[in-house]
Amino acid sequence: MFPRPVQQIGPAASALYQIALPVALVLWLLPLLGVALTSLRPSADLAAGNYFGWPSAIAWDNYAQVFRNSPIGQYILNSFKVTIPTVIGAVALSCLTGFALGIYRFRSNLVIFFLFVAGNFVPFQILMVPVRDLTVRTGLYNTSLGLILFHVAFQTGFCTLFMRNFIRALPRELIEAARVEGVAEWRIFWFVVLPLMRPAVAALGVLVFTFIWNDYFWATVLTTSATTQPVTAGLYSLNGQWIAQWHLVSAGSIIAAMPPVLMFFAMQRHFIAGLTLGAVK
Repeated sequence: MFPRPVQQIGPAASALYQIALPVALVLWLLPLLGVALTSLRPSADLAAGNYFGWPSAIAWDNYAQVFRNSPIGQYILNSFKVTIPTVIGAVALSCLTGFALGIYRFRSNLVIFFLFVAGNFVPFQILMVPVRDLTVRTGLYNTSLGLILFHVAFQTGFCTLFMRNFIRALPRELIEAARVEGVAEWRIFWFVVLPLMRPAVAALGVLVFTFIWNDYFWATVLTTSATTQPVTAGLYSLNGQWIAQWHLVSAGSIIAAMPPVLMFFAMQRHFIAGLTLGAVK
């Protein structure tokens, strides 16, 4: 029913796997390595057409120029202003909706659950014009609040799917025992279910943080000024009016990628536990 481990298939398959895995890893990391090298190239290398070769010199000053030539500090702060409330809002709402859809049995349970999930199948390009018009009419265009509310609404569907399936895998006997003892439903959620959801909350928090931090499409659609634009949209300001300064854009991209990378390593133990909890019994 399940595929066998590579080591059990045969020596030829094992050898092929050991060769193919590093090759696939290098191909997957090649664009990232290219960006890292470009971030250290002097501008003269790019002007001379040295796009893929080894840099003629290591230009650490590119990273300093990013902070001197653009308000990247403000952009990073804007990203935190959008990402952190979105993570808190989406995870908190999904814990409540996941608890309701995973614990209670009522007639429209599956219908409501499918409505949450269905939003994930709508191409976000279709929503560009109506969402922008809605934020303009409500006065939320080019504001951090408008971007936060949209991301919370859009991410809650995926988060509810994640949390509902996680909660359904919890031992139902714990909840029944608490009800027999006369514990109120909100206390069951807060003191019984929520502590068991900590690995899932940590894993979901890392995922949503990465999704929102790396968002570029909605950052450019719903914001226009340096006071509200996240770092993904603000990196475009590193390009000159007539010349594309890709060495500065690459350096800014490396800087912008550091917060989600650091968060993943900080939450790695909880992230892996949340993804694998319930995989074996």
